[in-house]
Amino acid sequence: MNREYGLTHATLRAARAGEGVPFDGADPAAWIDLDYGTREHLLWENPPVGWLRSGEPAPGGAAVAVALCHPDGRVREAGLRRAEAERFPALVVLRCADWVGPVREEARRVLAGLLPGAAPDTVAVVAAVALRAAVRQRGDFAHDLVMTFVRSPERIDALLASPDRGARRLGHRVAIEEEYLPAAGLARAAATDPDVVVQDLCANAALARTRDGDHGDVLRPLLASRQPRVRAAGVTALRRSGETEEAARFLVDRSGLVRACARWVLRQHGIDPLPLYRAACAGPDVRPGAPAGLGESGTRADAPLLWPLTGHPHPAVRAKAVGALRTLDAGEPGRLEPLLDDPSVSVVREATTALVPVAARLSEDRLYARLAGDRPRHVRVSAFRLLSAHRPTAQLRCFLRLADDEEPVLRERALTALAGWGPADGAAAYRALPGPRRAELDALLERAAGRPDGREAARVRWFLAASR
Repeated sequence: MNREYGLTHATLRAARAGEGVPFDGADPAAWIDLDYGTREHLLWENPPVGWLRSGEPAPGGAAVAVALCHPDGRVREAGLRRAEAERFPALVVLRCADWVGPVREEARRVLAGLLPGAAPDTVAVVAAVALRAAVRQRGDFAHDLVMTFVRSPERIDALLASPDRGARRLGHRVAIEEEYLPAAGLARAAATDPDVVVQDLCANAALARTRDGDHGDVLRPLLASRQPRVRAAGVTALRRSGETEEAARFLVDRSGLVRACARWVLRQHGIDPLPLYRAACAGPDVRPGAPAGLGESGTRADAPLLWPLTGHPHPAVRAKAVGALRTLDAGEPGRLEPLLDDPSVSVVREATTALVPVAARLSEDRLYARLAGDRPRHVRVSAFRLLSAHRPTAQLRCFLRLADDEEPVLRERALTALAGWGPADGAAAYRALPGPRRAELDALLERAAGRPDGREAARVRWFLAASR
């Protein structure tokens, strides 16, 4: 049962029982789901709306909500004409874009009378729904009307505190336009809000308003943020302040974006970051960002600094060192292959990515041995990736070996790959195999073809037999 269907039936049950709506009224998505679900799923359910025709009070809040979403436009219009409709401003907003003209006009009249005296939290919910409804045909009226009532301090505060992402974005845009928040407050918002749009809005606005006296109050929260985009904005601003030592500290940041900004700041002040990276990689306390940064700005001549780090005790340092060697095109297959057995998933992933282009130069048997069921899963996945990039018969041997594997993801990948196997030189490579290896492959084909899902293996067996 999808969300709209479940939400609608729960509301219908509450309407029949004379109860209120059974969901959080502050969730704008819930009102839209209720509106859609009532139209699409309750055409045959005969929702309780007799109270509208009799002129009696609504038996409960849920009954009003069902009436405002009813598939019959006359019921929706009658619901809007009742005073209870103002208890559900979110649904009134949706009716402002109704496809029935009289319903639409009545909803617009109700909304225009409701908004001036609405509580800040109500305006925040209405604004969130209006932002979503604005994409509908005729949805611009409610959006434009709501936007004229969100600029008071209390309503801006409600938008800023809203759990809805769209409402928070609107609140920060309005706060910036009205200069409601100081630069330091915008910096704190950029550093703490999880939404990247809010982060960018607030960080850029905070830096644009920065004056000489409050530069530190703005930069401190930006540079300490857990969000890479916010830290990058703060690091970029260090160019203006000339704090090159502070910028150098971010050369080894965990984010590539932040590292790039730090290098740019230093270069703008005539400082070459490459010697700093070399010193950081040779020092006693190497951070993962040091080899990553060296790979981004160094040359192949820096490989001797990176190879020792592939044996570093910290897995992240090992992984970044392997990635840097790949970036510098300084990887040596013979030295990288032992890292395929590393206990760290990230190290094995980086080593595999570096070795995929030269997979055919690796020992097929050693890779095949890594497919054994007692090996760690990340090692088996690595072997599958490398054998998939190997010679045609190595590929086929791998796919057939995993066609009945107990690991479901590997099994599905192998079966999918087997379905697409049929290289032009596949039959010739099969005929060139030594007798024992060809017999092993034939046995794997026989076993796989005998399975209920062995159609693709049977196809491959026929393909190889027909090519002899």
